[in-house]
Amino acid sequence: MEVVKSSTQLINWFRNSAPYINAHRHKTFVLMLGGEALETDNFQDIINDIALLNSLGVKLILVHGVRPQIQKQLDAHGHSSEFHEDLRITDDRSLALIKQAVGAVQIELQASLSMGLVNSPMQGAAIRTVLSNVVTAQPIGVKEGIDFLHAGKVRRIDVEGIKAQLSAGAIPIISPIGYSVTGEVFNLLAEEVATQVAIDMHADKLIGFCSNQGVLDEDDNVISELLPDQAQVYIDEIEKLRGPASGTLRFLRAAVAACKAGVKRSHLISYQQDGALLKELFTRDGTGTQIVEESYEQIRTANIDDIGGLLQLIEPLEKQGILVKRSRELLENEIEHFSIIERDGMVIGCAALYPFADDGMGELACLVSHPKYRRAARADNLVAHVERKARKLGIETIFVLTTQSIHWFRERGFEFADINQLPAAKKELYNLKRNSKVLIKKII
Repeated sequence: MEVVKSSTQLINWFRNSAPYINAHRHKTFVLMLGGEALETDNFQDIINDIALLNSLGVKLILVHGVRPQIQKQLDAHGHSSEFHEDLRITDDRSLALIKQAVGAVQIELQASLSMGLVNSPMQGAAIRTVLSNVVTAQPIGVKEGIDFLHAGKVRRIDVEGIKAQLSAGAIPIISPIGYSVTGEVFNLLAEEVATQVAIDMHADKLIGFCSNQGVLDEDDNVISELLPDQAQVYIDEIEKLRGPASGTLRFLRAAVAACKAGVKRSHLISYQQDGALLKELFTRDGTGTQIVEESYEQIRTANIDDIGGLLQLIEPLEKQGILVKRSRELLENEIEHFSIIERDGMVIGCAALYPFADDGMGELACLVSHPKYRRAARADNLVAHVERKARKLGIETIFVLTTQSIHWFRERGFEFADINQLPAAKKELYNLKRNSKVLIKKII
């Protein structure tokens, strides 16, 4: 029985992931893999998932970090380096040890990717990688009287070079090391490198692996989506703690910068959670936090193609007697009255506005949000959307008929009203058996 259940779950997951498999094919993703991820038990699983993406036709650019590996080298040789504004002041000895750490990580990444998909029919499949010398750097120089020595910043990315490597079917592996036009070597921030590569390559996604699943709210729940300005609030809050910058904070800064520069989606996922990369890319809800330039949940006017999704959303509530039953034919005739929230092709919320223009009134009806998506004030957003539509139509008052959401509407400014206050056309249709309560709200 358990095997059958597991098989059914696999089949459903595969069917649901099919649209994403098609959508991601031939797209360019920049993966930012911090050095911390290489030291977890989950590292080989991450590599397997990267190999799987490659096999599905996704163009991948891998930018790796090396912070813990550098620290181990420094400790092993009894050397230390200081930080200022989260940047390592890189002297000659530090740079030599950094080169060793970077070389070791590059070898490990290439070796791991060369294994293909372990314990699968694709084991041993040829996955081409190339160590990509595409970052031209320049020194940070002296800031606030501090000489950063061999610490640098990105000056230019060789976009054509990366494109050539991708066209050859390879995964470019880019380290946080840059070279100047005069042949100098500079230690860079991996997050800065990943951000600039994503921006200059016009990448479809920038994906960062962090210790947390993403950005967490005050109850330690993952926030699935943030706009850049919202993400900046979290950055400011974290920085107030004045502790050393975490990988999550560094990548969150990078994600905001990338988003403002045109990268439509940046993702923060956990390097500790098995399958986080696949869950984020091939399921509707993902597993981490997205930084997006505009919300991928859109409120819009419904059309005839949304009928199926609307029926799936409202039928459970009709069966419970919470909503009046609406047939497919009725929905088709009234579809222009409906607004919906769409999330990656799925209708997760709806509301209808029926105007009674002669009375200066409108009915707010069929307000529903999917049980899985009742957080983030989606119902409130739908009500606000309906109110804006009503104002444009010159409607001064909206009313609702409800049996079980009385207090919810009362909390949002609706007042009890008498049936006689309804428009005459609506009063004639009032169902005495349902005994719905009438609530009214002035919007002008």
